[in-house]
Amino acid sequence: MRKIINGRLYDTETAKMVGSDGRDLSDRLRYTISRLYRKRTGEHFLHEEGGAATRYAHQDELGGWVGGDVITPLAYDKARDWAERHLTADEYEAEFGPVSEGAEDVPMSLRLPAETARRLREAAARRECTLAELVATLVDGME
Repeated sequence: MRKIINGRLYDTETAKMVGSDGRDLSDRLRYTISRLYRKRTGEHFLHEEGGAATRYAHQDELGGWVGGDVITPLAYDKARDWAERHLTADEYEAEFGPVSEGAEDVPMSLRLPAETARRLREAAARRECTLAELVATLVDGME
């Protein structure tokens, strides 16, 4: 599905699917599925769809009800919240990085230019560390 929202393109064919959560997929009328995607720019969005007896339904040109789908852009924090509720721990950590068991880490989010985010991800991959570890190293080096 391709959709332009607020002048930005969201395309399920070109974005990376992070994970999904489906309910009652055997029932074509009542099934729902939500998929979390990440665009190349680092933006997240949900692609949700459902059968003719769900909130995603709409009337077709003959007046009958058919299933439908919707794309919703998500801020980083909202994407992380959705992932906590719907993905496995492995899926979550693959997208958002390892989660410590202790309280010494402070959750933080920020918006970066797409090119900066790409370069950070590449640098972390080269060093075989998480984004959090790379940022901590960079900040420590400033002192």
